[in-house]
Amino acid sequence: MGKLILDDALRARLNGLNEQLEVCDESGQSVGFFLPRSLYQDMLVAWSRTWVPDAELEELSKQTGGRPLAEIWKTLGRS
Repeated sequence: MGKLILDDALRARLNGLNEQLEVCDESGQSVGFFLPRSLYQDMLVAWSRTWVPDAELEELSKQTGGRPLAEIWKTLGRS
């Protein structure tokens, strides 16, 4: 993902970046959307839950056992 560094003047022009914002080119065509960090994180969590249902996560959290980390590293060749 790219990164854009904003100066104070541009931040002010972008409504303080505390709400959703559509970004358009000079002709008014939409080129993308800005989402505040909190909304972006909420959307990522919601999206991830579509891949693994809560019931499955609950079942996985109840599992016990497994292997010690040292053994896993050894299997991966990082002893």
